[in-house]
Amino acid sequence: MIYVLSFGVSLLLVLILTPVARRLAVWVDAVDMPHDRKVHENPTPSLGGLAILVAVILSVLAAKVLVAAAPSLAKPRGMSEALSSYQLLGIIVAASFIAVLGAVDDMRHLSPWIKLAGQVMAALVLISFGVEITSLALPRGNVIDLTASPVLSIMLTVLWIVAFTNIINLIDGLDGLAAGVSLISAAAFFYYGSRIGGDPNTLQAMVISAAVGGACLGFLRHNFHPANIFMGDSGAMFLGFILGAISIQGILKRTAVATLFTPIIILAVPIADTGLAILRRALKGKPFHYADKEHIHHRLLYIGHSQRQAVLIIYLWTALLTGIALSLEFVASKTLFFILLAVGVASLLATTLPRMIIGGRELEKTEEEREEREEREEWHGETGEGG
Repeated sequence: MIYVLSFGVSLLLVLILTPVARRLAVWVDAVDMPHDRKVHENPTPSLGGLAILVAVILSVLAAKVLVAAAPSLAKPRGMSEALSSYQLLGIIVAASFIAVLGAVDDMRHLSPWIKLAGQVMAALVLISFGVEITSLALPRGNVIDLTASPVLSIMLTVLWIVAFTNIINLIDGLDGLAAGVSLISAAAFFYYGSRIGGDPNTLQAMVISAAVGGACLGFLRHNFHPANIFMGDSGAMFLGFILGAISIQGILKRTAVATLFTPIIILAVPIADTGLAILRRALKGKPFHYADKEHIHHRLLYIGHSQRQAVLIIYLWTALLTGIALSLEFVASKTLFFILLAVGVASLLATTLPRMIIGGRELEKTEEEREEREEREEWHGETGEGG
């Protein structure tokens, strides 16, 4: 009942609030204009993330009110503690801060370094409320207790949260992509919690996961191609941040070895995309925040897939990886794992890999032509030619 309420309220609120966010974005001129490094062709209002933020917070608060107002309501043991904890307040405060930071960027285009500093600050706020990585599980049953090394604990938590915040932000390049990947991830974290259950941290993570899932599903009504609004940095950074917090509360505070790898496998597509982007830009001597059109979703477009097809393919990959991660954790027999792995490899080979190689060559040619055009425009500007 609590989870259904959290999911349903969030879904309904996003459906109601997204058109309001769209009008607000037009009013404050938070409109994403077409650009040669972007895919959309028409000016599109941003700030959809504010609708997601409000929906998630209010749905969690609704669950909290229901539990407090109806003490006889059937609910898991520890739910009252989970929804009244200091850590939940910290997640709400820090996630709200990161969403507001993203909204300011949507309106005023902040420096990447300012955004990074804000992300670190939000992570530190989260830690101050007790949401942090306190142990690391290693192979052969070894567990490193980080409570004796608070500096290392803080550094790992900040790295984890900032990484999650940016992997969702960087994959937000096609209509519905970030919302769909976040929806699948939230569903996976919820299922994970339902299997291990029990402690307040896990129950708290499940309520938030349900709220995030409802918000993402509702937002897809407006954001799936052709989108009439983008979530912007306010939404992408918020979703990445809160998924990072959920993974700490609901997964990483366990001591099983697989827990460290479960969220990494679930979000392997955006993690790989982010890692390749950083490497690619480093090899070209570009800063890490340099925008390009060489992400995985761009390559799927270059090899002939439509926007919808590219998004659905990445949904498929994420769902398969989620199945692999959860089967490793909860299924004793490895038959399901190998079946999912085979299906994943087959889908990759059948739909993308051969043409991605060809698409990469076309992409390199396109990038070279763009860079040459920019150099010519700079030269004309310096010499006073060209108008």
